Amino acid sequence: MIKRLLIPLGFLLIFSFSSCSKYQKLLKSTDNDVKYETALDYFEKKDYTRSLELFDLLQAAYRGTGKGEEISYRMAYCYYHLKDYSVASFYFKKHAQTYPTSARAEECSFMNAYCYYMDSPRPSLDQSNTILAIKELQAFADQYPKSSRVAESNKLIDDLREKLELKDFNIALLYFKMEDYQAAITSFQNLLKRYPDTDRGEEVLQNMVRANYEYAEKSIPEKQRERYEAAIESYNNLRFQYPESTYIGLLEPIHEKARKKIVK
Repeated sequence: MIKRLLIPLGFLLIFSFSSCSKYQKLLKSTDNDVKYETALDYFEKKDYTRSLELFDLLQAAYRGTGKGEEISYRMAYCYYHLKDYSVASFYFKKHAQTYPTSARAEECSFMNAYCYYMDSPRPSLDQSNTILAIKELQAFADQYPKSSRVAESNKLIDDLREKLELKDFNIALLYFKMEDYQAAITSFQNLLKRYPDTDRGEEVLQNMVRANYEYAEKSIPEKQRERYEAAIESYNNLRFQYPESTYIGLLEPIHEKARKKIVK
């Protein structure tokens, strides 16, 4: 049984070595046409690493030609499929700028923005790339307002804004849990200003009631009245905007305490 396995394994190693040897000879070859066709073949077979290496060698030789445009386009997708989105976005943008009248210019402009979207990290991390992605997607929609991809761009922008909103919300909650009520209140207020259509409005307002009340409790006497009033105002906003909210009943005791503190 072991002997039977060794024979095919030997053939496999020989074939693999032979294939690598042929590829290395191709890299050193001066026949650019063969390199180009082989690069296309590797691309179709999804061997993006080898395809990219060959295309990279051919860039200068075919610059300004039809093959040069094809190389530029395929290189961008090689980086994209290899999940190197930052480099892919560079090549997509470069292609769109170098060949603005190409039938692929719109596609590459979109893919440039989409690579920023793919490079956007989870909400707990720095969101600089998320902000850049929104900017690039909006720039695409402005440049190609009649494109069939505009609807997708808008959907991606909504996804990214939701990520930014979630990060802001989590930061505000963290301040609240740390009992830094002033920072929590400011963060919740800024969130409502930045995202007036947020689905978290009810949650934000109920936290603002609690934060304002606790802030008042820990304040010096001269500052307490205005902060109890802020708690009452947050409670009234909650009742007005979400009259069916279950938080209204839960927060009623806090509301009553704040009212009694004021009339003293």
